[in-house]
Order: sequence, then structure tokens, then C-alpha cells
Amino acid sequence: MRAKRTNKFMLFARSTHMKRFTHFLMVGALLTLVMALVGPAAAQDAEPNTGGVVIEGNIGSDPSSFNPLIGNDTTSSDIYGKMYPDIIAINPETLRSEPMQLGGLAESWEYDESGTVLTLYLRQDLVWSDGTPITADDWIWAADAVRSGETSSPRTSAFTTLADGTQAGGFVDSYEKIDDFTIEFVLGQPIFDDEGNVTEITPNCTAIDSIADVAVVPSHLYDAAFGMDYAAMDSDPFFVPTATFGPFTDPFFEAGVQVSMLGAPEYSDAVLGYVSPSEYVQLIVPDTTVEYERFLAGELTFIGVSADRQNDFRELAAEEGYQVFESPQNGYTYVGWNVADPANPQPGLDENGQLIDQGIHPVFGDVLVRQAMAYAIDTTSMIGTRPDGDTPASGILEGNGYQAVTHNSGEGVTFVDPGLDPYPFDQEKALEMLAEAGWSDQDGDGQLECNDCLYAREVDPDYNGTPMSFSLTTNAGNDVRERVGQTIREQLGQIGITVEYEAIDFGALVDLLLSQTHDAIIIGWSLGLPFDPDGRWAFSAESDIPGAGFAFTSYNNEELNDLWQEATTVPGCDPEARVELYQQAMQILYEDQPYLWLVINNVMAAAQPNVENWDPLPAANLWNMDAWRVLED
Repeated sequence: MRAKRTNKFMLFARSTHMKRFTHFLMVGALLTLVMALVGPAAAQDAEPNTGGVVIEGNIGSDPSSFNPLIGNDTTSSDIYGKMYPDIIAINPETLRSEPMQLGGLAESWEYDESGTVLTLYLRQDLVWSDGTPITADDWIWAADAVRSGETSSPRTSAFTTLADGTQAGGFVDSYEKIDDFTIEFVLGQPIFDDEGNVTEITPNCTAIDSIADVAVVPSHLYDAAFGMDYAAMDSDPFFVPTATFGPFTDPFFEAGVQVSMLGAPEYSDAVLGYVSPSEYVQLIVPDTTVEYERFLAGELTFIGVSADRQNDFRELAAEEGYQVFESPQNGYTYVGWNVADPANPQPGLDENGQLIDQGIHPVFGDVLVRQAMAYAIDTTSMIGTRPDGDTPASGILEGNGYQAVTHNSGEGVTFVDPGLDPYPFDQEKALEMLAEAGWSDQDGDGQLECNDCLYAREVDPDYNGTPMSFSLTTNAGNDVRERVGQTIREQLGQIGITVEYEAIDFGALVDLLLSQTHDAIIIGWSLGLPFDPDGRWAFSAESDIPGAGFAFTSYNNEELNDLWQEATTVPGCDPEARVELYQQAMQILYEDQPYLWLVINNVMAAAQPNVENWDPLPAANLWNMDAWRVLED
């Protein structure tokens, strides 16, 4: 398989979809039947699709698409990521983009003297499952579709401009097929004139990774299905071609229950040279508690153990023989504050690349308020402590997490130490800052009100006297996030702020987030591989697109953008110089607080004792899933 490049059931092995698991209460019995049919592992060590069924829990959300060109959520990515190759893949050990990787098309590449023209040579030994060679046409069709701007694809940010000339914020300026196995790219940092036209491309140290933002699809089948009517893909989000290239294929989707996929017998880039599992099943579970219980019952092959259970599970694993692997998270959990007017969401830029006035949020449009929130909320107590002798664990995470302070990844993945300390918990200071920002309790009713707050001064004087309140939303079924939301509501209530807290379906949460009509959202980023500290995809006007962009807080800081641009265009890409610039950028985010950074989780992965070849790596726990064998107990 491969390390997963990121910008995150029940049935039985069968010959037709009708034979897949149909009721999750029968999983244990069916697995026993499956293993009896499979037979002893020793007798089938070198045969494809005889390694049993791999079953994973998925908390509360159906996939929205099986199309890698328009999908925008982790659940969907978990499915289509198993069916399509990357043009440039990640080495799971180095976590860097490298040629000649399993699941990757790139054989080699080279730059010209300018550092902006890249010639990419593709492997010539790969074919789709119908025998059609995988060629340059397969990436180019996908790129043309995404760059058209006619779809809901969030991957338009890979390109400098869309087909109609609209600025898109990326680094791929043009691409040309040289032959079936060679593509020439012009890529780098674009320079625009006053009319929004690209006038120059300068070298960029991370531009090559933008190429892999666009998936590789079988162009002969996508073209037959959609032609140049790229928008039609949004009307058929679960389109799956008759040929794929990945360890699993042929997804069968039962809404609210599961997605199951067959092991792909034709897949040639598997770790063992063949795909061992017969089937992969993604089983919908309502919450982490049910997921954990089903793992302990033997119904799930592997699991991510939530932070609040890790202490107990370490002891249980030692007793029961569960396999365990721990590492810091490649990402963080946060509260995203909407800084723009939620009643009138606007993109960050107009068609000419000029900033659009987006208004300000009545509460979070003021940086003083966002800083005050960092003092008012006790993240340290949420993380808590692990048990020590007779002293029990404390906090929501029971010590299995690390304080996040800015946009950065966990140790072992990031290469930047920002040298920043978390905001201390100090509600008196928070109240002082809120009073300075025009929020105080002048009538003594225990509720803060606007008294010459920023919104009243700059937008609507009648807003004076309005109680300080906002909505806070997260996804139902994630116990940790739900408890974090409840804690934030309680802690802010202590200082006179009303929080209307709600946990909703994850799909609905994503819709709310993308709509930009929210006040505040608790969610998390699983940061991409290879890790890139440049956060323009989340914190820039270019990526601020209601309905599609990931910069859903509408925060923008030109000094910050300049630092990120400079860090990616350092002559010779000198590592030390780049780190210093990224540190300055992280400092700005730390001060401006577009997010309240909460935690970097301690990631604990666990597998059943009977899973053979389970070999997780940091930030790449599932890199060799196609080699797993679920042995008979």
C-alpha cells in the first residue's frame, strides 16, 4: 500500500455484493465462518485475497463521494484512497514525497535551471485493472476537470489559476503531456499583475507537492462517463469506474450501515506483491464507546483508542495480547472562530484577486476577544494527567495529549519548533481583556453585554446592550469533542458568556463549516503528508470560498501570507532560513488566534492479537494494510 497523502461495516467475503455482511450483530459468527472457509494461514501464505476480512469502525458519517476529484471528507477519502494511485507517493518511513514508491506513478523528476519547469517521468509498468496502461492522460484528465472550476472540488487550490483565469492560490501554472509517460509542468510561486494575470513564476520549495493534490483516474472510463461535462460528476458522486488501481475495489455502500470493498487481485503494487485481505469493511458505529466495545468483542480488526481510554487499555493490552502502537498526532483539535459576518458569507477575493469586504463577526471579529478566549478556557485541565500509583487520572484526555499552541504538527512529523508557551488559564485576565474590547457586565446580572464593542462601533450602534453569546458546534459521536464542548460552555458561563452548544452529525457539521454561517466549531485537522507548515490553505483569502474552501474562518493576514511566501521561495530552499520564517508565521497565528488551539492527541493504534503483518509507522499506521492477515483464533 502506501503512506496516505492528505491536503481521514459488516459483511462477509463473497463473490457478489448480496453475500456481504448484512447485520453487524452477526459479525462475530460470520467471521468464524469466513475463517473456516479460508482455511489455515500456513497453507495459503502466497495467495492473494485469502487473508480474511479487515473491518474498521467509522463514527457516525457516511461517505459523501467515491470520486477522488470532488470528495472533501475523511470518510470518503478512506474509500477512494484505496482505489486510485498518487502521481507522486509518500515514503511511509521518511514521510516525504519520493519517486519509485508503492502506489505512486513517479519514476523520477528533474528541474530545469530556472527551478520552475519540472519534467516528471512516470513508471511504465502499471496498468488499470482492465489491463489499460496508466499514462500521463490519466492525471491530465483529472487536472483538467479540477481546474475547470465547474465542480465542487476543493482541490482547485493546487493551481495558480482556474481555466477561466480566476486566481486559485496554488503553484501548478501549466502542464503538458510530452509523451505517454512524461509530463512537463510549470510550477512555482505566481506573480500577478493588477488585473489578476500571471506575469511570472518564481521557484517554490513546496510546489511539487501540489501536483499530488490531484488524483490519478482512468481517463478512458471517466471520459466515457462524463466527457468534458465535468460538472456532471457532482450529480453522480458515487461513480466508480469498472477499472481501478489500488488494494481494494468495487465499493458496496449501504447508507447508515457500511461500505465494503473487495481485495483487488490485479493490484501489482501491494507490499507483498499481492493483496492479502479478501475484503475491507468500513462499519458505521454511532460513537467511540460502541466502536471500542466492538473492538473488545473482536468485531473490529483495528481501532484508534481514544485518549480517555488509553490508560486502561495499556493494562488490558498487556493482559489480552492486543497489539499497540503510540505516536503523536499529525494534526490538532481546535475551535475555529468565524471572524467574518456569518449572515452574509463572501469569498475572500473577487474574480480579479482583490480582497472583498466580508464584514466582521459580532463577537469574534475582534482579536482581543479571541485572545481573551485563550485565557478563559482551561485546555490544560482538559488534557489532564495520567494515573500515577494511587493517584487517578484526571481530565478529558487523562494525560494522553499535548497542548497545541499554533498551526503545527506533532513531534516526529514537524520540523519546526515555534518556541511558544500555551496561553495560561487566567479568567481574570480574560475579563480584563473583554472589558477593554467593550464587553462587560454593567447591569450586574452576571451576563456580559456589548458596551461599545467593536461591532457596535464599526457596524451597528444598536448592537450595544446585546448579551455576549454564540453558538458552538461539533460532531456527535466523538466523546472527547463532545466533552470539550460541554467544558467550554461551562467555563465561559462562569465569566458571563452564553454558549449555545450542540453536537450534530459530522456531515451536517462539514456543511455548516463550509457554508461559513457558523459562529464557532470544534473540529480537527489531520495535517497532510509530507508535512508543510505553510497554512495558506486554511488561513488566506485565496482559500476562503464559501461552499468549498478550507479557510472557513475567513481570517486573513497579509504579513503572515508574506512570510509563508518568503519561506517557500528561499533561494536554494535553505532549511534553516525557512524554519526561522515559519517560526515567525506561527508567532502571528499564536497572537491573532483565528483558532483556539486545543490539543495534539497521543495516537494509540491497536490491532487484534490475530492480525499478522501489522506494522504501523508514525503518521502512517495503515501503510501496509494490503499485507495484513486476519488469522483464525
